[in-house]
Amino acid sequence: MKISTKGRYALRIMIDLAENINQGPIRVKDIASRQGISEKYLEQIISMFNKAQYVKSVRGAQGGYLLTKEPKEYTVGMILRLAEGSIAPVSCVEDAFGECDRREKCVSAKLWQKMNDAVNEVVDNTSLQDLLDWKNDITE
Repeated sequence: MKISTKGRYALRIMIDLAENINQGPIRVKDIASRQGISEKYLEQIISMFNKAQYVKSVRGAQGGYLLTKEPKEYTVGMILRLAEGSIAPVSCVEDAFGECDRREKCVSAKLWQKMNDAVNEVVDNTSLQDLLDWKNDITE
């Protein structure tokens, strides 16, 4: 499994919004500058977050984007699945028992399931707040 540029940028955008949560609406231009992401690409990603109500848009001269919840309420899994779709290593483990004619006889099915479970455990139990805390540990 490899997270795409879109998924990585999506996470960086949400971290940026979380880091600046007390500064009011954050302009796309400012996020793009801090994160080294083109404004055009950032707009595409942030509009996806807006549609999913992860962020809200504030119009006007002092406008920009705000998180709709506290950073602790967003998991990395939520963000990556919105940006990427499924993050399962193979399609047969996307759901509880995916659709695969070979599943009952497949030696590697257990491996794929264990990999999927491990990834989900990490991303579903790591919040934006955790990432902010980790960043503070690095910079101290």
